[in-house]
Amino acid sequence: MSRNARDFSESGIYHIMFRGTNKQSIFLSDWDYMKMLELLQKLKGDFGFELYAYCLMSNHVHIVIKEKEQRDISKIMHRLLTKYSRWFNIKYERTGVLMENRYKSKAVEFDEYFLHLIRYIHQNPMKAGIVEKIRDYRWSSYNSYLSKFNDELTDVEFLNGILPASEFESFHNETEEDTFELFSSNLSKDIQLIYELKQAGVVSPERLTYLPDNEIKDVLEKLDSKFSNRQIVRVTGISDYRLRKLK
Repeated sequence: MSRNARDFSESGIYHIMFRGTNKQSIFLSDWDYMKMLELLQKLKGDFGFELYAYCLMSNHVHIVIKEKEQRDISKIMHRLLTKYSRWFNIKYERTGVLMENRYKSKAVEFDEYFLHLIRYIHQNPMKAGIVEKIRDYRWSSYNSYLSKFNDELTDVEFLNGILPASEFESFHNETEEDTFELFSSNLSKDIQLIYELKQAGVVSPERLTYLPDNEIKDVLEKLDSKFSNRQIVRVTGISDYRLRKLK
């Protein structure tokens, strides 16, 4: 499903990201998240790859994989996205394309890059305002590294060989400043908008529309001008009419 030639990784490790068409949700219930993890587990048995990190968000997914054989990635991803999309469409009685027609992948070669990438992936739910603490998010590999449960999916030994387990939590408590976004879309801007809303005192983006007009005006004044009205409407759910009136 990936049409562009991807970077070749000498280490065999790749950061992969895929998302719903037009950024639509690809997980509508806990069962959907569990199905994706189940498929990854099955494919891991078939292909023998190692999975170092994952984070399933409502409309996109990050995974870090080390392939066993060169060019396994394209086979793995084709099978994963095809099987999940077919299952999802049958379950929800829908037709049409669920995933964007290209997943993105980037070669991972350096330990330092790898460490910051893992932290970025695990911090996704917190930066999106879904949870206050990384460990509270159910659909990532973070807790596997804390031995809170054994999901039999995450291979923790490789990261533990670079970053001692005793330093794992403290490392993740530091804000990751780098952005490892693989799509040239508004997604990273959406995450930045959510982050700046939190900095302005809005716990979650949906809360903005419930605030009094004077408080919304105060928040809007604190936001960077790079955010368009259309983006603010999409992320927060506030009406375009109300937003224009307040601005």
